[in-house]
Amino acid sequence: MRWRIDSVLRSGASALKRCPSLKASAILGVALLLAFPTVGGRQDIAGLISGEDSGASGWTGYVEKAAAGSVHQAEMPFGDSGLLSGAGVNARGLGKVAFRSKGRAATPDESRVNSAEKQGRIIGIERVAPPKAFSAGSIFERTSMLRPTRETKEKLTFAIPPIKGKEVQIASSFYIRDDSAKNSGVPSYLASLVNNDKPDVLATAYAASAPDYAKASPFESLLNEDPAEGRFIPPAGKGDHAWLQQPLPASVFSGKEQKCLANAVYFEARGESMRGQAAVAQVVLNRVRNPAYPGSICDVVYQNRNWRNACQFSFACDGRKDVVASPANYRKAEAVALAVTAGRIFIPEVGSSTHYYAQYVSPGWARYMKKMTRIGLHIFYRTRNGGWS
Repeated sequence: MRWRIDSVLRSGASALKRCPSLKASAILGVALLLAFPTVGGRQDIAGLISGEDSGASGWTGYVEKAAAGSVHQAEMPFGDSGLLSGAGVNARGLGKVAFRSKGRAATPDESRVNSAEKQGRIIGIERVAPPKAFSAGSIFERTSMLRPTRETKEKLTFAIPPIKGKEVQIASSFYIRDDSAKNSGVPSYLASLVNNDKPDVLATAYAASAPDYAKASPFESLLNEDPAEGRFIPPAGKGDHAWLQQPLPASVFSGKEQKCLANAVYFEARGESMRGQAAVAQVVLNRVRNPAYPGSICDVVYQNRNWRNACQFSFACDGRKDVVASPANYRKAEAVALAVTAGRIFIPEVGSSTHYYAQYVSPGWARYMKKMTRIGLHIFYRTRNGGWS
């Protein structure tokens, strides 16, 4: 270091003698050299260690940021020798600085990423197709599509389903039944109550049913050898009276009779369900069949109407004027009256009942009769001896 400074000083003095104008510049240069001697010294040391000529080494002592993922913080190009593996220095303020050859460039981050194992993003999922042997009805015959591969003591929990025998019932409950074709002419709100496909032949509002050749002879159907001649005969249950199986008089299908029955249904049971209203209509028609009562609907409904609060149906003698406040509900009462008269709706639990009362009253006659059923607020009774008692 000293011999280099002396050489510089001698050269500077000789130049000053030849060119006095450079004196100021020379003095400034010498001052800077003396103030920062380590800059020049370091570049000479780097050239000396790397084996380069000290005069041609130049400014080689610079530091670069290490590549991403390196265990050191910086790299320093240090000669062209390849014997620098593991060499470095722990610099203050920088951390670990590794030496590398000048000819080897840092590996870019893009080259360090391995994209060979990467896959494309999922843009869609194909739906799983059903088995080729699948059909709409085959699900009723299948219990499980899995089978054990070997004999084991354990059993598959789904091998024997708890719904065995009820598959069709459960599956059919998920579909809305369309009864419009079967129950032609019956409003939808009455379709669930219809239990007779052969209405009374006198019920002109209902279409006659087609002959059932599976139950009757074709010749019998063609010759119309029907013992009841197309009239509706209610089915008699255990304990029902014999008069129940008498056909209604033809007059019950007249407009006047049907209006009386609709009045009884509306004013007696308009707050009940369709089943409750049909039960009231059935009681009225049972009285028409019973020889102990009048033979027409109007006479049955308004029997003893002059007895204040002592007639057969309370609305007929309660002293209040019968006003239809809800035309929509009255139209439903008309539909119920005609359906029950035609025999499309018959409630077996009511059977041959001729009496009923609301649950909030307690009539004395109830103890002498047989209780049949309760629908809504009404409790229905049947006489024990076929008549009044």
